[in-house]
Amino acid sequence: MPNQPVVPPFGRDDAIAKVRAAEDLWNTRDPERVALAYSPDSRWRNRTTWVKGRDEIVAFLVQKWERELDYRLIKEMWGYGDNRIAVRFASECRGKDGLWYRCYGNENWQFDADGRCQLRHASINDLQIAESARLYHWDAPGPRPQDHPGLTDLGL
Repeated sequence: MPNQPVVPPFGRDDAIAKVRAAEDLWNTRDPERVALAYSPDSRWRNRTTWVKGRDEIVAFLVQKWERELDYRLIKEMWGYGDNRIAVRFASECRGKDGLWYRCYGNENWQFDADGRCQLRHASINDLQIAESARLYHWDAPGPRPQDHPGLTDLGL
């Protein structure tokens, strides 16, 4: 399965692999590459913003990572079934104001038969944190190291 896309229907291991692949992809901070994981007509609700299609996804992510500097993300599978996965996540970033933030959220994903996400609903809350409170210290951009604790292990 290493070279095969993870496609629905999802079992537990498939859902966990899909979530980790998404985490690793978002941690590249490469909008064009991230957008390819979504169907051409993918629809998003991200906070209060609605996005449709890959071009809008790329534009959204470019703006996001211009605002959210030193971005790092951890995702965890929360639930799964057939062609849907529920995810919880927390990211850390430095804002343009120089302050650090941790953003907590939940996502609901729906996939097409090719394993591309066609529907993404994200609810997100931001918390300003002290730089000393940061928990994500791996080299970025890039994936979280395999031995780095996940959300549950971090108590998040």
